[in-house]
Amino acid sequence: MPETVPTTTMPTTTASATRVEDIAILGVGMHPWGKWGRSFVEYGVKAARDALGDADVAWDEIQFVSGANTIRCGYPGYVSASTFANALGFTGCQLASSYAACASGATALSIARAQILAGVCDVALVVGADTTPKGFLAPNVGDRPDDTDWLRFRLLGATNPAYFALYARRRMELFGDTPEDFAQVKVKNSRHAVTNPNARYTKEYHPEDIENSPMVADPLRLLEICATSDGGAALVVSSLEYARSKGVQSPVRVSGISTVSPTYPNTVIELPYMASDSWAEVGSTDESFKATIAGRAYEEAAVGPDDLDCAEVYDLSSAYELDWYEYIGLCERGDATKLLHSGDTSLGGRIPVNPSGGLGAFGEAVPAQAIAQVCELTWQLRGEAGERQVPDAKVGLSINHGMYGHGSSVIVTR
Repeated sequence: MPETVPTTTMPTTTASATRVEDIAILGVGMHPWGKWGRSFVEYGVKAARDALGDADVAWDEIQFVSGANTIRCGYPGYVSASTFANALGFTGCQLASSYAACASGATALSIARAQILAGVCDVALVVGADTTPKGFLAPNVGDRPDDTDWLRFRLLGATNPAYFALYARRRMELFGDTPEDFAQVKVKNSRHAVTNPNARYTKEYHPEDIENSPMVADPLRLLEICATSDGGAALVVSSLEYARSKGVQSPVRVSGISTVSPTYPNTVIELPYMASDSWAEVGSTDESFKATIAGRAYEEAAVGPDDLDCAEVYDLSSAYELDWYEYIGLCERGDATKLLHSGDTSLGGRIPVNPSGGLGAFGEAVPAQAIAQVCELTWQLRGEAGERQVPDAKVGLSINHGMYGHGSSVIVTR
């Protein structure tokens, strides 16, 4: 049954959100993405120290550490906040560790913001890092028949690339998108990544390069699917009062965060779940989880899609980026390829998307990637992004989502 698509360009929200007080981003730091073969702790500590130095905040001034977990690295990965705090030198600060798959970084940031706005602390470190195995992500070893993520591999053979290909096929069926359209996303993002020192892949690719790369999951080729990577990212965030006490009068601010869940009916399958709510039973064909994620962040920040100067979106595949154009309200549903080919989402265009190069240039370091998106937006709003700079950027949005229904969107302003 084909989808009836909504016509509005403003993402929907699932519950009313009030304007939330901003917090300041005092410092950002990153360990370059790649395959380094070392402990994730090393990457996180490097990113944290860079963020502390950028903020001019000493480690012993940090009152709260919010860690984004990795589940592939044993117990140290499950308790990332204490792991990083231990590596930096325990100081008695408060800790919290979060896991929400690809939304882990945004979840960790939301916890730090809550601590600050509640008056529990004035300044916090948010950090995530990962070391990934060779090849595409796979389920952990062992038999877990009550684990839907384990089941989607075992029952459906639905690896992540197969999942991304289903989304690409869906766009082809609904909107007439072509493999050539998808390739142009990779072309654009590779051009953005060329001068990014933190990106893993800094080669500029052309359509023929993509066409000549191996087919992985039809219609997606190897160069159109993000790799798995090692990497780390960190933020130092604080109350506005604390920022002023450090002499920072006009910081980049976190103005909205969305960590929403799906609502019933969720009529588009989202792995690892293997079925959707029934259109026939509920009589609704226009709801999807991803269309609701940005709405909460927009409401909290009191901005909308037309206010954005740049965006970092979750391009697990080239085709996937096109969905996000529509879900964050940059164009009508089905018009993403028009927006792409107009040049509007390229550097120099109306709303550059993935000026960092995106996940296609970085790869997945799961707990770090939502934090890394905020790092990029911070550099853009500070005017520190070098040759990939978006001129006069004042409002930026990041978006991705984690398995099992974890929304993830952050809006930063200046």
